[in-house]
Amino acid sequence: MAELKYLLERLSYETLCGSVDIDVTKVVYDSRKVEEGSLFICIKGAVSDGHEFGKQAAEKGAAAIVIEDDIELPEGITVIKVKDTRYALALISAAYFGHPAESLKVIGITGTKGKTTTTYMIKSILESTGHKVGLIGTIEAIIGDEVIPAANTTPESYIVQEYFRKMVDAGCDAVVMEVSSQGLMMHRTAGFVFDMGIFTNIEPDHIGPNEHESFEDYMACKGLLFRQCRTGIINRDDVHWEKVIEGHTCEIETFGFSKEADLRAADTKLVSHPGYLGISYNVEGLMNFPVEIDIPGKFSVYNSLTAIAVCRHFNVPVENIQKALKTAQVKGRIEMVKVSDDFTLMIDYAHNAMSLESLLGTLREYKPARLVCLFGCGGNRSKLRRYEMGEVSGRLADLTIITSDNPRSEEPQDIINDIKTGIEKTDGKYIEICDRREAIEYAIRNGQKGDVIVLAGKGHEDYQEIKGVKYPMDERIIIKEILEKAHL
Repeated sequence: MAELKYLLERLSYETLCGSVDIDVTKVVYDSRKVEEGSLFICIKGAVSDGHEFGKQAAEKGAAAIVIEDDIELPEGITVIKVKDTRYALALISAAYFGHPAESLKVIGITGTKGKTTTTYMIKSILESTGHKVGLIGTIEAIIGDEVIPAANTTPESYIVQEYFRKMVDAGCDAVVMEVSSQGLMMHRTAGFVFDMGIFTNIEPDHIGPNEHESFEDYMACKGLLFRQCRTGIINRDDVHWEKVIEGHTCEIETFGFSKEADLRAADTKLVSHPGYLGISYNVEGLMNFPVEIDIPGKFSVYNSLTAIAVCRHFNVPVENIQKALKTAQVKGRIEMVKVSDDFTLMIDYAHNAMSLESLLGTLREYKPARLVCLFGCGGNRSKLRRYEMGEVSGRLADLTIITSDNPRSEEPQDIINDIKTGIEKTDGKYIEICDRREAIEYAIRNGQKGDVIVLAGKGHEDYQEIKGVKYPMDERIIIKEILEKAHL
């Protein structure tokens, strides 16, 4: 139960009908969930417009309705008009849950790549010094011992506020969250101020009819974070960094390899031995110390440097940072699984040409005896992605094992044939094993000394979707079963 006037107090609005001096039982933006006494907010979605259900909400007993377009409603109901109902939902939700962000240090990370890994690194480092940290991201939300699988990178504003409330109630003092450009554009993060906003990098991505109309629009949406945070922590090496922070209202500090960056990485060295790949470097500038990470590649330097830049503001001791980074692992993001002293096996979420090229290019730098890439492509998705991924793997891997991913309603063999169209443009060797479990078993049984084997595409997913049904499939469990069967 909440007083409507209190829920609206930080919002500009017009009362078209009724009074704001009433109590509402709950805040709802899905008309199917309206109950007697609810406040219903008419949201314009990609598929339907909540304004079309306003009358239905009133008939179900809604006490008040928030609109941005004029609609016909029965008499006797309070009608509030605002400029943007999505923005209103964010501010009303924050008030409804008692402005929980004001009791948390809120860290938001935006960028094309690196958001997920960086959030887990920050959580790991902060928790090593006794902070209790909530997480909202692409894979899951973590609130104390509760883990909630994610539907969106940045959930709807009501859910964000609900999570914040639960975090405060669970004793969290900080939250680290991935902030998508869509989330910023759709006001999912309105209604509170981030203590820190982080920009990792930006590449032309998410451009299309249902996302951003242009790269400029994509950059502008990312930049909204820096008008909603107190401190902006920026990757100075990204060529677009100045454009992204245009119009910022926060303090700015930078990180990167650049000599002009406030926090810098220097003397980078690749670290490898059987079953292990990592990278070491020296931190210079605002802090000075050596660090080694158990995740390969230059982007691991960026991710860890970002985490260090954030944790500096929490006065985390250097030894805690070093220790936490040494053990920080993210499910399905270059996740190494120990199977042999002879070769290295890892699981990664790379599921498009850009991410696969980045991954395989990184692993090539470690000069493996053979680089083996096992992957498939999702059904009911662009054929172009299949051709491109086939071509990338054919060019960069010594052996490609083509298999199934989530075939959905397509025939797995049809998808494999499309991948072969791309791979045959190269001189790359490949074999095809349609059953993913059999393909993984083949990769492990035929691993050779010095090989690096990557299982790409599934990452953190623990299912395989076939003909509308999601069957359990966790690659970690499959690997364990293969090793037990082989008595390895």
